[in-house]
Amino acid sequence: MLPWRSVHDLLRARASTHGARDLLRFEGRRATFAEVDSRSSRLAAVLRDRGVRPGDRVAIQLPNGIEFPVAWLAVAKAGAVVVPISTRLREADRRHVLEDSGARIAIAGVEQAPALAALSEVLTVGAALEHAIARSEELAEAADPDRVVTVQYTSGTTGLPKGCLLTHAYWLELAARMQEVAPWSADDVLLTAQPFSYMDPMWNLVLCLLLGVPLVVLPRFSASTFWRSVIDQDVSFFYCLGTMPMLLLKQPEAPAVDRGHRVRFVLCSGIPPNLHATFEARWGVPWRETYGTTELGVVTLAPLHDVSGVGTGDLGRVVPGKEIRIAGEGSTGELLVRGRGLMEGYWNQPEATAAWRRDGWAHTGDLVRRDTTGRLCLVGRLKDMIRRGGENVSAVEVEMVLCAHPGVRAAACVPVPDEVRGEEVKAFVQLAAGETPATLPPATLLAHVRAQLADFKVPRYLEYVAELPMTPSERVAKHELLARKADQRQGAWDAQREDWG
Repeated sequence: MLPWRSVHDLLRARASTHGARDLLRFEGRRATFAEVDSRSSRLAAVLRDRGVRPGDRVAIQLPNGIEFPVAWLAVAKAGAVVVPISTRLREADRRHVLEDSGARIAIAGVEQAPALAALSEVLTVGAALEHAIARSEELAEAADPDRVVTVQYTSGTTGLPKGCLLTHAYWLELAARMQEVAPWSADDVLLTAQPFSYMDPMWNLVLCLLLGVPLVVLPRFSASTFWRSVIDQDVSFFYCLGTMPMLLLKQPEAPAVDRGHRVRFVLCSGIPPNLHATFEARWGVPWRETYGTTELGVVTLAPLHDVSGVGTGDLGRVVPGKEIRIAGEGSTGELLVRGRGLMEGYWNQPEATAAWRRDGWAHTGDLVRRDTTGRLCLVGRLKDMIRRGGENVSAVEVEMVLCAHPGVRAAACVPVPDEVRGEEVKAFVQLAAGETPATLPPATLLAHVRAQLADFKVPRYLEYVAELPMTPSERVAKHELLARKADQRQGAWDAQREDWG
């Protein structure tokens, strides 16, 4: 059992023992543990004065900075439920989250507030709000680890986002398992570059509360400046996922930057196995795989000492408190999970919740394979498999090969209906700076894929795009690509016809 019953219990404890130490750093600004505790308590009092009661939904739409985590903690102290909203959302997707969650009040930045005017009240973060009341008494609700503290909307790569119900116990359990991955020290400095509306910066923050160390917050992820920020902020650890590692690798090598940091190790979800050793050689630190989802928290972690797993795709060991099994009879199947630290379910979607948790197991939708040595490797998403002429093609596998080409910045593969083969593979390709369809034509790119993969995995269709739509978790929003046109063959290179559609 964890000694704290809520995230704000943990904050209060750390404010008492580490009060004068930095907890948050953002573009030259700093906030200590004691200051974050005090500011979040004052904002919680403001929320209570505005009629917010336990269980109420409070939307937060703020850019990265010190204000977002302070607001998150304030809502929790008021006993209400945080509904994080990405600043990248527009009218339709923002309306879906607000209406689905039932949020009636929001905390927003000056730029974001006008878009939330339909709510009954919008509190704009700033000096006026912070000093709206003089009192600073502790207003935190009685701690209950099973109280839902966040309705965290999934990134929505395949459809409308669903709200995951996450409790205090969820966040504390996730951070506690991450705490066990390494021998942390008081000198560690963590960094996050993802939007705070996504879940990873919050578990980074709760981990910092456990460790009593600072969290550096970047405004956004920028591959060209990321490692310089790591050096300037004296960072010792960060987590990344999605396209982030590939974009970092594609930056020009600079030994003074690549090796001028004090990072001790990196955790990453989705390390390309064929580039794993390259990552470690370039930056001189261990990169270790971790697997988890918003619904599950963390499930597996690769130990720092296990160098034998480098390049194998090994997901690591199952963390304490969780169990896994592979559905089906063979060594490959859907990964099922149960144990501590899972979400309570999807908000207002009992059928989706029942489908996710069947027979006592959470069905992840991820295909995994256990090899002869017992290593667990990710094969792909059940919904991200393309069935081409009786063969299963993993979209992720093809995307990794495409992205390994130096002229490709990012790629995404989707199925295209076909009367003969059932489905064909289509690749959307975003070229690297300086490349054009003339300098890197489709035939050249497809030859690159054909040299590394079986013929049935080579895309038939290829379309160049200036930019790929991304989720806050740096994954491609494929449903947006598919929604752009009814016939995905239109405007794409057809390798069979050797012509543009």
